[in-house]
Amino acid sequence: MPSEFPRSPKLLKGGLVVFASQKPGPPPTVIVFQYNPEQLTRSLAHRAAPPDPSSVGGAREDSFRVLGPPVETINLSVVLNAADQLEQPEQNSEVAANGLHPALAALELLLYPPSTQVSLNRSLAQGGSVQICPADLPFTMLVWGKSRVVPVRLTDFRVAEEAFDPALNPIQAKVDLGMRVLTYMELKEDTVGFGAYIAYQSQKESLARMVRPGESAGAIRGLIPL
Repeated sequence: MPSEFPRSPKLLKGGLVVFASQKPGPPPTVIVFQYNPEQLTRSLAHRAAPPDPSSVGGAREDSFRVLGPPVETINLSVVLNAADQLEQPEQNSEVAANGLHPALAALELLLYPPSTQVSLNRSLAQGGSVQICPADLPFTMLVWGKSRVVPVRLTDFRVAEEAFDPALNPIQAKVDLGMRVLTYMELKEDTVGFGAYIAYQSQKESLARMVRPGESAGAIRGLIPL
C-alpha cells in the first residue's frame, strides 16, 4: 500500500524572537504570526561617507566608499483574528476574557523599556545617584524563513482594531510594523545580534553565488567597451 503524502507542505510561520537584553541570557520569547503577512517590503540605502571638501578629486574615490552595509528597512502587516479561539472558549479562556489585548500587548511592548528598569531609575534618581543608565528596549529578531533571521529595531507601529466583542475587547486587528535592520555598525561584538547579522549577510553572499546568468551573460559582456 503506497504511503500517504500530505496534500500541502507544512507552512512555516514567521515571527519575532524577543530577548530581554542583547547579551546571552534566559530563553527568548517567541511571537509567532497568526497568519503570515501576504507582503513584505524592503528598502536599502547606501551608508555613504560624507565627502571631504578639502580633498581635490576625492569625490571620484568617495563614490565607491561606504561606512558599512546599507541601511535596510522592512515593513509588513500582521493580521490578528480571535474567531477560531472564541469558537472554543473553554480551551482559550485568556482570549475569551481579553480578546486580542494579550497579543497586541506582546507586540506593543517591543517599543517600551521594562517598567522594572524605569522604577529602578526613578529610585536611583530619588536617592541622589548621579549615574543613571537609560532603559534599554528588548532586543528583537525577525525570523522569516531560514534565509532571513535578522536583528531589527521597531521604528513604526500602527494598529487598526477592526472588530470588538460585547466587552469592547478587540477580536480582529491589523498591525503595520516598520523595522530597521541592525547591523554590526549598531551592535557590539559580544552580543547575540552581532553574530546574527554577520550570518545574515553571509547567507546573502552564499545565495548570490547560486545565480547562473546563462548564455546571455556572454553577449552582455561583449557590449562592455574594455
